[in-house]
Amino acid sequence: MKKYSGEIGLIVVAIIWGSGFVGTQLALDGGLTSLQIITLRFFIASVILNILFFKRIKENINKKVLKSGFLLGIFLFLSFWVQTVGLVYTTASKNAFITAANVVIVPFIGYFIFKRKLDKFGMASSLIALIGIGILSLEADFSVNIGDLLTLVCAFGFAFHIFFTSEFARDNDPIVLTVVQFFVAFLLSFIVQMLTGEMKLEAQLGGYLGMLHLAIFSTTIGFLTQTVCQKKVDGTKTAIILSTEAVFGTIFSIIILKEALTLKLIIGSILIFVAIIISETKLSFLKKEEKVDNIYGNSNVENI
Repeated sequence: MKKYSGEIGLIVVAIIWGSGFVGTQLALDGGLTSLQIITLRFFIASVILNILFFKRIKENINKKVLKSGFLLGIFLFLSFWVQTVGLVYTTASKNAFITAANVVIVPFIGYFIFKRKLDKFGMASSLIALIGIGILSLEADFSVNIGDLLTLVCAFGFAFHIFFTSEFARDNDPIVLTVVQFFVAFLLSFIVQMLTGEMKLEAQLGGYLGMLHLAIFSTTIGFLTQTVCQKKVDGTKTAIILSTEAVFGTIFSIIILKEALTLKLIIGSILIFVAIIISETKLSFLKKEEKVDNIYGNSNVENI
């Protein structure tokens, strides 16, 4: 069991993050606005992390990590804001799967910013994801739900966040980087909240419970567990496991929110999930199987 502790931990993270889509929906239905949810979740997460890692933060904080964390905090705030607003106009299951398409977008960011080579698997997975998003989002008259469109914008935001997190995490303490970006996301959300006049909290108990779930589980525990487990599991396997967040999000939405399981949802979700697997693995598991077959094939010839 200890041997697979990293994989088990990442599965737990995927389950927690999957439940986060339901938590957000409950918070919205309970009377909290998008900005209020983001402000409260990142404020609570920042306080918890500062208490837990005060000494580590004090020893490792510097100008470089502040600059990196500030940029990541901007992407984090914008992504969650657009995602949460999008959830007002679409379902939690569609929101989960369209958001998950960010994995496919990441390689293109590397191509356009650093001219990093694109491969055939990246191109193929992008096309499959686009078809899947189209099936999920397009109505009968080929119009697009505003909630799905906003969720797609949020997927781009998370793609930038993932890309730059990989770049910055190499030279900065991951815990400190996480704390800084959480605080920046909270601060930006609080400023915008004041400017839009959304300071008054008039939510029901269910709204606060949904927000607390996001703050404690999805944000604090989820990000911390991911950081610890990624030291034990390689990047490709990590991405595959965490991409199941969308699957768990759909399952929770159907069970808790009583969403209908439609044929469009099944086909679109499967296509996006397949695109994620192709993008992250480049079908390397098939190549391994081929090598094994060749080895056994040669052995059989020799035995004959």
